[in-house]
Amino acid sequence: MKNTRMFSLILLLMAALLLVSCGGSTDEGNETITNDSSANTTSDAEVADDGEATETDDEEMAEEAATDPTACNVTAPAEDTEINMIGWSFPITDFYAEELEKCNTVDNLTVNTNLLAGADAQEQVRLALSGGGDSPFDIVHGANGQVAEWGGPGWLMPLNDLVDKYWDEYNLGDIPQTVWEGATIDGNIVGIPMVGNTLHFIYRQDVFDELGLEIPDTYDDVIDICNTIGLDNPDWDMPFAIDLSRSRGWELEFFMLLRAYGGDYLDDNNMPIFNGEEGILAIEKVVEVANACLGEDGLSFSLNDQEVAMQLGTLPSTKMWASRAANMSDPERTDLMDVIAYAPAPRVVEGGPRAGSAWNDYFMIPAATTNDPDLIFRIIMEAADEVSQQEASTLGMATRTSAAEYGGPYLPAANQTIAEGVGNYQINPAVNIAITKLEEFLPLVGSGDMTAQEALDAAAEAYIEEATAQGFIDG
Repeated sequence: MKNTRMFSLILLLMAALLLVSCGGSTDEGNETITNDSSANTTSDAEVADDGEATETDDEEMAEEAATDPTACNVTAPAEDTEINMIGWSFPITDFYAEELEKCNTVDNLTVNTNLLAGADAQEQVRLALSGGGDSPFDIVHGANGQVAEWGGPGWLMPLNDLVDKYWDEYNLGDIPQTVWEGATIDGNIVGIPMVGNTLHFIYRQDVFDELGLEIPDTYDDVIDICNTIGLDNPDWDMPFAIDLSRSRGWELEFFMLLRAYGGDYLDDNNMPIFNGEEGILAIEKVVEVANACLGEDGLSFSLNDQEVAMQLGTLPSTKMWASRAANMSDPERTDLMDVIAYAPAPRVVEGGPRAGSAWNDYFMIPAATTNDPDLIFRIIMEAADEVSQQEASTLGMATRTSAAEYGGPYLPAANQTIAEGVGNYQINPAVNIAITKLEEFLPLVGSGDMTAQEALDAAAEAYIEEATAQGFIDG
């Protein structure tokens, strides 16, 4: 694509160089154009073996500028086009939003990005897509749960043809097949994988060395660490933290432990099985960890609190998202980079799977978009290409295999957690009902208002009622 602005810039640069050769001077005439910010610089004129510059024609230079891998290389639409993206904010998605916005340099194209809190963004998408009619959004950010929730009712556009069309151009085979499968429902790919994520163990290596503590392999090991450090130790906020500050945190931790014990949410007939023996073991283990490691004050200790406490040095260990672990290597956020260390998530059964799930975040195209899906797909690809994901991997887990070597020190632990962990939810829209009901009742176990069995049975009963009403269970 010929970018007229870049072309004009090149002409100005050539004119400046001509002035210099004729005895004139200009400071701006010394600038060069690069193909890649991490690559060697390529000037406006190629340098011959004898050190003298040889001129290239205008069209070739414009073509090189138009294929700059750090720019937006989509073809300008024939008419003014506005693309709206909505998602939620954390470091790597903030970066991707900036990559999308680079396409504002393309003629006739405006890309607007809106990053909110996760629950707020998902609610806006849910309201917009469930009502029918044209979608106000062209790109929506969703995770594994939204694949079923939004893809099941047909709110998301199948992308199989576009993925096949651009498979080679964007080297999409660099993204593992299992990650694509996580965005596939009823054979339809409905999401482009952008972020990998999991919850893994983060700890202070210096503190563990001083106390002679070993990296925990199981949750019982975690409890032993908490007993050694001491719940009432004034040096620390608490010995170890998990997020039980919100109902979603209870459900997530329960899900990972349930799967690690060999259980699941629903059977093949969409009937609940989470209230069986494995479910009781899972929620009782969550409560045991909470009592030994968090205490009453720790039940309100949020994800943000955990992150800041690790950065400030008031928390010796935690189970935290890899998407937040990237901040532990940021010298502007912490001076403890050299002593913060990473390990895979603990197991609940010796030799069993690790209690860490395999999460992905996707960019999706609503089925009701009024804009050209091919253009939207190409814009997303500009944020998901190899160069972009290499840079993104310094902020979080990118999905391309080739990007891993560019990432932070937490990546080996995070990747091991995913490889040895419990995977993710069943791709089944009915699972979202189970999640909602478990979020409602599980915190009541922590408050002492219900026993584990009472809470799980209540969630199962509420699930059956709602799933039957929505047609997932035969009445």
